[in-house]
Amino acid sequence: MIFQNAWFVLWGVLWTVYFVTDGFDLGAGMLQLFLARDEGEHRAVISSVGPFWSGNEVWLITAGGATFAAFPTTYAVMFSALYTAMLLLLFSLIVRGVAVELRHKEEAAWWRRSWDKALAASSFTAALLFGVAFGNIFEGLPMDAAGFHGDLFTLLNPYGLVTGVLFVLLFLVHGGLWLACKTKGPLSERCAASARALWPPLAAAAVVFLVYTKFATKLYDNLFAFPALLAVPSLAVAALCATRWRLGRGQALKAFLASCVTVGAVVATGVIGLYPDLLPSRLDARFSLTAFNSSSSPYTLKIMTVVALLCVPAVIAYQLWNYRLFRQEIDPAQPAGPGELY
Repeated sequence: MIFQNAWFVLWGVLWTVYFVTDGFDLGAGMLQLFLARDEGEHRAVISSVGPFWSGNEVWLITAGGATFAAFPTTYAVMFSALYTAMLLLLFSLIVRGVAVELRHKEEAAWWRRSWDKALAASSFTAALLFGVAFGNIFEGLPMDAAGFHGDLFTLLNPYGLVTGVLFVLLFLVHGGLWLACKTKGPLSERCAASARALWPPLAAAAVVFLVYTKFATKLYDNLFAFPALLAVPSLAVAALCATRWRLGRGQALKAFLASCVTVGAVVATGVIGLYPDLLPSRLDARFSLTAFNSSSSPYTLKIMTVVALLCVPAVIAYQLWNYRLFRQEIDPAQPAGPGELY
């Protein structure tokens, strides 16, 4: 039981870290099509995420791998019930990576413009699908002894779409703040302005999500059963307000850090509310998949714990080094140097 609980926590942490890190990549990918006005500014946006996007996706791969190894039944049902959505999400992430890496391979305007559009579309699709997927997990899937009942359109229900819109707006503000921190000049100012303009819709979506969650899910049951846990959604609300306050004072970096806390606390609230469920059934709780009825053997979890203790710190150390190495701001007016990839 100890190892099941430990891996449920780690599962939640992995998803939280992924959305905090890759969220700004997806937001920047959506925004670049509208905020970058010339080739130098497009290059600056791509350069701001180029060294990081693939490293950030390590957390997605790790979260998927942890689900497969620690909770194989949940993995099997998730990737069969959500197969079409997962496939669309996979294609979106592939197109996003290809767009970042191939855009600079050809100087023709039509080539670069095409990849700019592909990057924006794939980033939006991925953000929306992540939200829809987690919205359906929060609400519960129509599962019983016969399995999942539904298709892709079943997932596009009102609560799933509300969660999808919330994720898109979260990542847009997150990405705008990242670009405001990483770029210079008018581009940085436009990115900060876009984050300010998008904050009110984000706040409205957050209110709708919080209210709708009370009626559509059981996420609040754990929070009210253990009132100390209410500190997590309270932190999300406080960090969201702090994001706007710091933006108003022109403190882009502090606003971005507050946005990191917002994204992380929102995901953590959902994970805490789910416990011990991984895939709840909204038809009958007896058919919900939990950290206990879908886990691997205790011996397997024990070995995985040792591996995680050895490898996760190495991944964190590498990523911190990568962020430090590429910490410089990017000037769109400065021409690309020889050998620069982005």
